[in-house]
Amino acid sequence: MLPNHAPLVIAEQFGTLESLYPGRIDLGLGRAPGTDMVTLRALRRDPRAADSFPDDVLELQALFGPVQPGQPYRAVPGAGLNVPLWILGSSLYGAQLAAHLGLPYAFASHFAPDALTQALAVYRQNFRPSAQLERPHAMVGINVVAADTDDDARRLFTTLQQRFTDMMRNARGQLSPPIDDIEAYWTPAEKAQVSRMLACSFVGSPATVQRELERFVETTGADELMAASAVYDHAARLRSYELLAQAWQRSR
Repeated sequence: MLPNHAPLVIAEQFGTLESLYPGRIDLGLGRAPGTDMVTLRALRRDPRAADSFPDDVLELQALFGPVQPGQPYRAVPGAGLNVPLWILGSSLYGAQLAAHLGLPYAFASHFAPDALTQALAVYRQNFRPSAQLERPHAMVGINVVAADTDDDARRLFTTLQQRFTDMMRNARGQLSPPIDDIEAYWTPAEKAQVSRMLACSFVGSPATVQRELERFVETTGADELMAASAVYDHAARLRSYELLAQAWQRSR
């Protein structure tokens, strides 16, 4: 969330990571504060910092490039490392900026899917090739909860459904254990809102997840998927990722 940080600091932090792990680091840049206003004030950041987001991205891009004659300051480490930049977003703003700068674009459809189709279309239609990227490249965020059976997966998914319901109630905290009856937890209005926010979620057995993911990729044309699995039990979360990997490998 770039408005929370100075570009020079980010360049040196990610320059350090790139120096330690060459070729393994991507840097995703978002315009939103990524938190509530109380925490934003605690970070000592000006809420208007988001207005300079495009300029900050360009500054960061320059800091990762070669040092220019007369350049007043440089990132150490960072200069000349050309860490790949991504634009993150959940609206048309990020799609337009990524297209204008010729950068890859990641859409946060795992919690804000409403503008997904339109944002991908805007990004692809307006993309300008750049030194980093010749053609559009889009990543789509999704939620995946996989288990041995559809029923088991649906029960595990109630953890995420509770989490989003609690966020609507302005009650934040750690993940809650899964429950047997999610209908008793939320109101009809909360159910409608949470279900809309979690529309890009794939829940079920490996066969179910594979089938639905293949359809989703065909519909969106996504070049990459980023899967989040907010499962309460750690072993069940690892199992979910294992089943997802197996299902995805079969679909390839």
